[in-house]
Amino acid sequence: MDDAQKRRQLAAYIGKLFRDSFGKGPEGVYVSFGGPFFTVYMTNLMSATEQILMDQDQEEIIMSTRAKLMQKLIPEIRANVKLETGIELQEVYYDWGLHNRSGMITGIAHETFGAILTEDYQGKEQIHEEIIAISQRAQKAPEKINSYQLNPRTIVVIRSGILVMIEKELIRTGYEIQLKYTKRNLEQRFLHNNSHFEVILDRKVVDLFVDWDFEFDKSVILFVVSDIHSPVEMS
Repeated sequence: MDDAQKRRQLAAYIGKLFRDSFGKGPEGVYVSFGGPFFTVYMTNLMSATEQILMDQDQEEIIMSTRAKLMQKLIPEIRANVKLETGIELQEVYYDWGLHNRSGMITGIAHETFGAILTEDYQGKEQIHEEIIAISQRAQKAPEKINSYQLNPRTIVVIRSGILVMIEKELIRTGYEIQLKYTKRNLEQRFLHNNSHFEVILDRKVVDLFVDWDFEFDKSVILFVVSDIHSPVEMS
């Protein structure tokens, strides 16, 4: 089975998994992998109940419920990725763009999926500078930052060493869930309000996601950008 077939199989499986769990599956599921990275981008994912909660500004309830659901789904996704590709995901991150009814899953393996991974892309260093500046505003500059382009529409940014002492203490004393929710709100606001990304990439940023693994003091940011043939219109 070639990579395109594997991606289709995985996309179909994940779409069904979410449909069975949510009662309504995502309208689109786009699977990518390259190097050690595996990503899933989902569009139009929101149940009728969640929409009612959104209309009542109850996003925290949606995020909490989905977090509990993902505890069940992640092991199933790991197992299916291993079945289809022979590669085991060591780390799994996820985030939701509730305003766009979208979502992402990003997995990192110790092995490589064999697909081409672009380590150099337009504006890479400038993107790093913007991410570092945002990290400094939210907590502190990362000790290490790398990014990769998985395909023309998907960029993965990995930050390491970003937690400050007060955050580590909150995690140690059991406030991990509250800390993650607060950090997500803060960084999502900084990321979405940054107009420089589109200028640097010369593309529209369709979606932006962020998640953390506090145990490894690590974070993943996923950019989904417009097609190369639909660049940002410059005035």
